[in-house]
Amino acid sequence: MAYDLGIDAGGTYTDSVLIRKSDGKVVCSNKALTTYPDPIKGIEKSIDGLDPEKMKLVTVVSVSTTLATNTILEGTGYPVGLILIGNYDVPEDSGIENWIMVKGGHDSNGEEVAALDLPAVEKFVLEIKDRVSAFAVSSYFSVRNPEHELRVKTLIQELTGLPVVCGHELAQSLGAYERGVTAYLNAQLLPVAEGFLKTIVTEIERRGLNPRIAMLRCDGSVVSMQEAMKKPIESVFSGPAASLLGASYLSGHETCAVIDVGGTSTDVSLVHKGLPDLSEAGAVVGGWQTKVRALRMETSAMGGDSHIWVQSGNIHIGPRRVIPLCRAAVLYPDFMSTLKKRWIPDRLKLNEHIQATKFFIRTEQKPVNLNREEKELFALIRDEPRSLKDIYWDRNILPPKRVMDSLIQKRLVQVIGFTPTDALHVLGEYTEWNVEASEIGATLLANFIGIDRTEFCLNVKRLFARNMARDLIAFLMEGVDRTEIEKMLDGNFFARFKVDIPVVLLGGPVRAYVDELKKLIDAEVFAPEYSEVGNAVGALAGKGTKRIEITVRTLYSESKYDLKTKGVFVYTPVGRRHFIIRSEALEFAEAFGRKLILDYMAESGLLPDQVTVNVQKKDIKVHAGEIPIETRFIFEGIANSNVYEKALSGQKKQDEGFTELTRQAHSLDCNSCGELSISENNE
Repeated sequence: MAYDLGIDAGGTYTDSVLIRKSDGKVVCSNKALTTYPDPIKGIEKSIDGLDPEKMKLVTVVSVSTTLATNTILEGTGYPVGLILIGNYDVPEDSGIENWIMVKGGHDSNGEEVAALDLPAVEKFVLEIKDRVSAFAVSSYFSVRNPEHELRVKTLIQELTGLPVVCGHELAQSLGAYERGVTAYLNAQLLPVAEGFLKTIVTEIERRGLNPRIAMLRCDGSVVSMQEAMKKPIESVFSGPAASLLGASYLSGHETCAVIDVGGTSTDVSLVHKGLPDLSEAGAVVGGWQTKVRALRMETSAMGGDSHIWVQSGNIHIGPRRVIPLCRAAVLYPDFMSTLKKRWIPDRLKLNEHIQATKFFIRTEQKPVNLNREEKELFALIRDEPRSLKDIYWDRNILPPKRVMDSLIQKRLVQVIGFTPTDALHVLGEYTEWNVEASEIGATLLANFIGIDRTEFCLNVKRLFARNMARDLIAFLMEGVDRTEIEKMLDGNFFARFKVDIPVVLLGGPVRAYVDELKKLIDAEVFAPEYSEVGNAVGALAGKGTKRIEITVRTLYSESKYDLKTKGVFVYTPVGRRHFIIRSEALEFAEAFGRKLILDYMAESGLLPDQVTVNVQKKDIKVHAGEIPIETRFIFEGIANSNVYEKALSGQKKQDEGFTELTRQAHSLDCNSCGELSISENNE
């Protein structure tokens, strides 16, 4: 008997699950609080809760994590030097410290537009090499000709020996600056990814296991550990991808909408025929527009740990995340006595921070670069939870909201407050922590609304479900004004939204919201068994996939009176090739695309008969009936069911040499064949 181990290191919990290979059944699962900045303790505790005898029979481990996303959002990536080759429009507020723009680059045909300024690159690299951990390189139109990126990469490696990430290695779509950003972020994450994966390996080896280890990417595919360490940027949003695949696996539906309720946010996404619905625009992370293909997703700052606060008789959810009262009562032994003091603030002064149920405590983060107001307030906050009244007991003036906001944003202060999790504790629908603390909090807030605590908690639950329904409809009806959606959900019409596909809920206590959601939308809504660890299941449900694009462009003479073909170029991820006859170019492109897919899969141990290669062919014509000026091939290789386990071994290719097609692609013919005006920045 053999088992697969799935691990999801999320922002709040690290989930783990064991799935039996023979029938794909989940046999046991466990959750543990995630530990940051070092996740090893959380991973260890999560795995410790699994059946130890079954753990001895684990042959595959697959991991998903929010580590890459959180690193970018928190700005804690490692320092990187960025080299831009060509003429770029770099935003003044880019936030990139060590960067240079040098002469070079190519045009849309892959022709060199300016000689590469290697001396400038060398000077820059030698100046900063001791204060960066890696370099990123992006050249104008490198997707049409990567020569300049590769020359710079070779130079940097000779000068420093540091890792170098090239834009064309990560993305094939146009958008020179965005490719540079993608390479820059990827380089920042290299040490982070290596440290995280080594942590996983160390923990697995400590238990005497020798399984194959893989990681889920943000497009729902899985890659070997070696590939994951080279391209950690592709793991951003792997957590939502895991939840999507886990929901499909647990529900048995290959097509469904998924609502994943976490501690901080609620994510809505879609899986269609077993594959995630992807956004062609690329993932946006922390304000950075990347060229990483990721899930199309609707995200709202509303989760089980979102702060519930009242003002002017209204209930508000979020946007900030806090420690629920019920959990704080367990974490801090003296908290219950503090809560029972029942501070009642002035109704007219209520805001997000001035609440009867809000408390503040220091974190372990060390204060750096605080202004005078921040220093004064931070000095008054202690290592045990205190309300604003406790903090300012001898003063008549409470601190400005912006000062407390700043300390929270700098992670110097942690907030405790009433949450949707507390509301469910009061209603008896989820009772993992201290119920009494939740009841006291609900009573205090309900008094400001003029209702009893049970009705208050029911209102919180209804509001939470209503927001879930709004996010779902906004996702499915992309482009529809949210105001119109809100009107329908207000219940003033004798109608409901109808959803024709199943709606699967994931997250800890999501079953509590099933009935409320059904009142708002006409759909099959349910939370499957093991929905609380759906992300860990999804980490194992990913497929081995590879996507490659190859473009064939026909170039013509400039005279409209003598339109003759000057040649055909084939642009591939490894270079370009010139042809005279278009049919030969198309034949080469299709054969070479398939070859690249199969070579990639072969690196992980898959044979050609274990891979399905789908090919999309798109022609671009000026006039109907004419020969296309451009043909784009999109190749997608998918490992057949039950065979991708072999791909997790990370074994080397048996055939180290390229075929004749590969050698041809590296023999680049750079004869000038005319021009076509395409702006890469605007494409």
